[in-house]
Amino acid sequence: QLQLVESGGGLVQPGGSLRLSCAASRFILDNYAIGWFRQRPGKEREGVSCISNSDGTTDYADSVKGRFTISRDNAKNTVYLQMNSLKPEDTAVYSCGASAVFRPCVPPEYDYFGQGTQVTVSS
Repeated sequence: QLQLVESGGGLVQPGGSLRLSCAASRFILDNYAIGWFRQRPGKEREGVSCISNSDGTTDYADSVKGRFTISRDNAKNTVYLQMNSLKPEDTAVYSCGASAVFRPCVPPEYDYFGQGTQVTVSS
């Protein structure tokens, strides 16, 4: 059973920053692409950003390009999502998932989601 654990959410003002962490085993990071997804209130889960396990290629949703950055730290077995210039519409439960196939970066292609971490952007 693959297990991913998210952390780092919280309350932040518009324009602020947060860094989310997705902890996984070395086996997962070596063999699976990792993606960040979010579910906004009243909406379905959507892809935010994904990173390939083979060469580190990344994908981003248009709504977060230029503001969010996904990265991997193999030494810490962790995938990060750095979120800058946060907007109220970024408010959501963020979760990470794994997939044997990097693209497309959409929920049906990813599985093994963790519990998620709440991000609230509000003044």
